[in-house]
Amino acid sequence: MRRAVLTAALMGMTATAAWAEGLFWVVGNRATNRCEIVTSNPVIIGDIWFADGPYKSLADAKLARSTINACPNKDMTSED
Repeated sequence: MRRAVLTAALMGMTATAAWAEGLFWVVGNRATNRCEIVTSNPVIIGDIWFADGPYKSLADAKLARSTINACPNKDMTSED
């Protein structure tokens, strides 16, 4: 029984880690005056003044960035 519980716990942690990979956030960066796409959950402090997400794909994050009013218009066509 103990072995089954340990196996289930390890499988759950592996699935959670795999699910967490591949998530994207859109963040507003005052230092660069851009909206950037990042792959780690951002902390709103200092130059990072907003965050939106998570998004499951880079395409979804780019679409969201293009629709966020706080993002400068010049950012909409830039590639990361």
